[in-house]
Amino acid sequence: MATQHAWMKRTLERQQRLYELYGKPLESKNTGKFAAISEDGNVLLGNVEGDLFQRAVREFGRDRFALVKIGHEVMDTWLHLS
Repeated sequence: MATQHAWMKRTLERQQRLYELYGKPLESKNTGKFAAISEDGNVLLGNVEGDLFQRAVREFGRDRFALVKIGHEVMDTWLHLS
């Protein structure tokens, strides 16, 4: 489905952009933790992905943040979006 593919590609690009801007600076002290990063650079950190996701939805709103693991590149090959 083309629309789903386009949505996934946009989501991945947003995650990569937000990680580069706001997640990378956290690597030295937070590698392995999960981060929810809002469009305006607010960051929530946590150790449990599901708990952090729920917190980020409450604080930022659904689909208004990127959820990443600090120190781990966001991979697009598994989605075949290259």
